[in-house]
Amino acid sequence: MAFEKSKVLKAAEKFLSLGNIAAALKEYRQIVEHDESDFTALNMLGDLCVRTGNKQEAINCFARIAEHYREQEFTLKAVAMYKKIDRLDPRNPEIAEKLASLYAVQGLVVDARAQYMIVAEAHSQAGDAKKALEVLHKIADLDLHNTDVRLKLAEAYLKGGLQSEAAQAFGEAGSRLLENRSHEKSLQAYLRALEILPHYQLALEGAVKAHIALGTAYEAAELVEKLIADRPDDPALISLLLTSYLEAQDASGAERATTLLMTHDASNYTRFLEVARLHLNAGDIDAAARVLSGITERALAGREEVQLLELVNEVLARDPEQIAALRLLVRIHWWQRDTEKLRAALERLTEAAEAAGRTDDERYALTQLVRLVPDERRYSERLQKLGGAQEEEPTDEAVPLPDFNVQQVPTFESFAIVKEDEFGGGPASAANEEFEFNSVAETAETISDPSASFADLNEEFERNDTSGASFSAFEIPTVPFASAGGSGDGHEFDVSGAMFEAPAAAADATTESAPDVERREAMLRQELESVDFYISQGYADIALDTLEMLERQYTGNPAIEERRQKLGKPTDISLSPSGQASQAHEFGSVAAEQPGVLVPASPNGSAPAAPRATIDAGLADIFEEFRVAAEDEEEGPAEDYETHYNMGLAYKEMDLLDEAVREFQTAVGLAMPKDGTPRYLQCCNLLGHCFMQKQLPKAAVIWFRKGLEAPGHNVDEYQALRYELASAFEQMGDLNQAIDAFTEVYSVDVAYRDVAEKLQDLQARKTVKA
Repeated sequence: MAFEKSKVLKAAEKFLSLGNIAAALKEYRQIVEHDESDFTALNMLGDLCVRTGNKQEAINCFARIAEHYREQEFTLKAVAMYKKIDRLDPRNPEIAEKLASLYAVQGLVVDARAQYMIVAEAHSQAGDAKKALEVLHKIADLDLHNTDVRLKLAEAYLKGGLQSEAAQAFGEAGSRLLENRSHEKSLQAYLRALEILPHYQLALEGAVKAHIALGTAYEAAELVEKLIADRPDDPALISLLLTSYLEAQDASGAERATTLLMTHDASNYTRFLEVARLHLNAGDIDAAARVLSGITERALAGREEVQLLELVNEVLARDPEQIAALRLLVRIHWWQRDTEKLRAALERLTEAAEAAGRTDDERYALTQLVRLVPDERRYSERLQKLGGAQEEEPTDEAVPLPDFNVQQVPTFESFAIVKEDEFGGGPASAANEEFEFNSVAETAETISDPSASFADLNEEFERNDTSGASFSAFEIPTVPFASAGGSGDGHEFDVSGAMFEAPAAAADATTESAPDVERREAMLRQELESVDFYISQGYADIALDTLEMLERQYTGNPAIEERRQKLGKPTDISLSPSGQASQAHEFGSVAAEQPGVLVPASPNGSAPAAPRATIDAGLADIFEEFRVAAEDEEEGPAEDYETHYNMGLAYKEMDLLDEAVREFQTAVGLAMPKDGTPRYLQCCNLLGHCFMQKQLPKAAVIWFRKGLEAPGHNVDEYQALRYELASAFEQMGDLNQAIDAFTEVYSVDVAYRDVAEKLQDLQARKTVKA
């Protein structure tokens, strides 16, 4: 026989009206069995089971409804259903945990805490301290600003032998304290965490921040130095060390840390700019110039020329005749293709070198000036007095910074094609020469072994710390200033990175001689080497600029087109014999994985098994503190009215009237009679209805009157409240006041609801009673 839901439902309602609960139960079970989605019938079945004393079946019904509401994210309705279960099975830890999580979602901290306490006590009584502490951790998370409780929780973890959890709790407390600017307490919490887990990254980073905030960055550096001995290849740890030295204004330490960091990821070269500024702030101008010299090529290739130029100018502002800084100035203006500033920088370098008696540096500057401005005879005349053009870089010893997995930058010397005797012909012959720069080099003794240990680096820097000015060599590719067949009467300057052209001194030759052809081919090979370098390093834009310049000189050359094709393909990442990835798109290797939280290992290297935790006096104290907080804490004014109001509606819908009253009373306390909203009036009305359903009409009268006394509402709202007030008086049996209240409603609207019938009925009852 087919199931007809409507007939079964009608039968169930009939049995209920006759008081035949057993028969009604049978019908509702049929409905639920055939239609699992009918949660109204399921709720009714649960209520009937409660009336017949079948608690377990009732709990099962309510649990199904609660889970449905929870999955659908109807949080308030889910809470209401779990509260119905809680009435049948008080302090059930499983139900309490679900209620706690739902209260937490709604932001009801006090309620969530009270439910979590039930769960924690259940675990405690079962002898499972670890689970009890986990629940207490959730309670602590409800109030992130309660750091005292979190610190005591950490101590309880520690007493229970749960070291990892204790360190985490200390670290979290430190983070909260740091956010609240309690730097001293924050540092203490972080240090406690590090005592338990020395390599706990969160605590280590926090301790460094706390030290910096307290002005004791040097202590942070000491702390990290001790840990680096065990983890010398940890980039995150080295970065913390660098931060500490930078904040401590320790230029030497910062330089050592940056050098070590570069061995892991050469893209960190920009940190040397901060180091250079530290040297400047300390008044060590030569050291600042040395550091800048070591990263010039990387900075220019990385488009950091503005910041680099700013620092170089600061060096020169303090010492206008600093030779190394002047050479850097020349290099930067060459990179910017700014002929006017380039000439000015070379002239400054010439004058400074002459004043300092540094002949090689003067010859270098004059050589470039003769090529740049061949018409200025004073440059060539002075150069001849000094012995002719400078073919090689000044012979001062120069040791570059470590080669951090980056290919060698082509040198200017490798592109040089000019012979000294070519300057003998004067301006006319010099006009056709290619303009070039040699690399900056001064006496230097920097780090020679990039694989050196940190201790070795310390010793090497300490040895160099008292030495004079020392500058790392940088090498840069030549860019032609004018093509051999160039023409034009004035300087031509292409800002996009193309070529410079010097003024011609003689008529263009219609054909090129064999030496000219050879020179052009050599120039092309050298420029293509430069392009290959830029492509290999991932600097596609720089490579493209250079290729565009070459195409104007060497139209249709297949080698140029071949490199254009390369720019259209991704750069491969290859592996070195050791298995380490070499650079692909930028300087440096593939970033190393960051270490996470380290768990202490046993002597054989494996992680220790978690000890069985036991309940002790310390845990009992924690329970007491949480219990007191749950009992005494009152929710602040920042509570959400809407949450309590909606929760009250959900409770009322589920006939959980006591809970509904509590929520509405909380909500009305967050509203004001004159706040210009209907909130206060709504709460008064609903509280009156709840008390009427609870057969407490006197309490209902109080709330209906409060609503009527609230100003600023419309006539209809007051009319409804007067009707409800009259009904409350009627329920009380106070016929006189009921008649008076209904009469007031009738005087405003004779057709309002059933007010006329109510008055007639009450008058008749009053007459009979009299």
